[in-house]
Amino acid sequence: MTALRAWTLVAIGVFGVSISAPLTAGTLAPIIAIAFWRNLVGAGVSGTWALLGDREGLRRIPVGVVWLSVFSGVVLAAHFTSWFASLRLTSVAASTALVSTTPVFLVAIDLIRRIAVPRSVLIGVALSLAGVLAITRVDAGRSAEALAGDALAIFSALAMAFYVLAGQKVMRTTSPAIYTLIVYATCAAVMLPAALLTGTQLLGFSARTWIEIGLLTLGAQVLGHTFFNAALPTVGPTPLALAILLEVPGASLLAWAWLGEAPPVAVIPGAVLMLLGLVVVVRSRAAARPAEPVEVP
Repeated sequence: MTALRAWTLVAIGVFGVSISAPLTAGTLAPIIAIAFWRNLVGAGVSGTWALLGDREGLRRIPVGVVWLSVFSGVVLAAHFTSWFASLRLTSVAASTALVSTTPVFLVAIDLIRRIAVPRSVLIGVALSLAGVLAITRVDAGRSAEALAGDALAIFSALAMAFYVLAGQKVMRTTSPAIYTLIVYATCAAVMLPAALLTGTQLLGFSARTWIEIGLLTLGAQVLGHTFFNAALPTVGPTPLALAILLEVPGASLLAWAWLGEAPPVAVIPGAVLMLLGLVVVVRSRAAARPAEPVEVP
């Protein structure tokens, strides 16, 4: 794949994931229903991909890989439900910025595991945390609801950190198609009883709501993640991880144009500071461990 084609895929992928936040914030579909249908369709796409390209791998999946992938699907369900709920409580700009702090939690997990962390990474973490504090301080002044949305977005980022760590381990021994098939199927399986227990509507939506769910699935689940994985071998993990951070301004601008939700001016400095810190974290971690595989969530 040429570099031009790879970066074109990345650009389309960034647009695909950027529509997720404003669509989720604006649709009338329940949070659990969005997560269920998005992952059910994603499992169907991954299952087709696995059947066409890795039938032998499907027959010989190690038990340990299955269980770790199932765990990944459960934490992905936690990620989706908490982030989608966050988008209903606070601004798209604040929620999307805070949910991007997964690299900070990965560093924290390294410290807990007593893995050496370069000083430049810690500086980046400090900048990101300063940005997080600035965002949450603004939302605390706005309303308790907005602050709860911030907390849910941060919890969602933590869940994504565990998803990334599990994915890195599984992807050493199995294909992306098989891994995502189990993960998405597990996530959908978790959402189904959750919907039944809470009385959440899964069918009978208006045509507009079905279109919004379809766009969410096509944009974030298919175009975004599929194109990122396709471009990864050409562009490399670090440039791709940095490009994905463009989802934050992209989602904020789309929410402004689509929903009329202008990014709160007071949130912008904190979001910029947080993103600068994440850039430092991503680049410094890559320099310290250039051979470590990266799973694109």
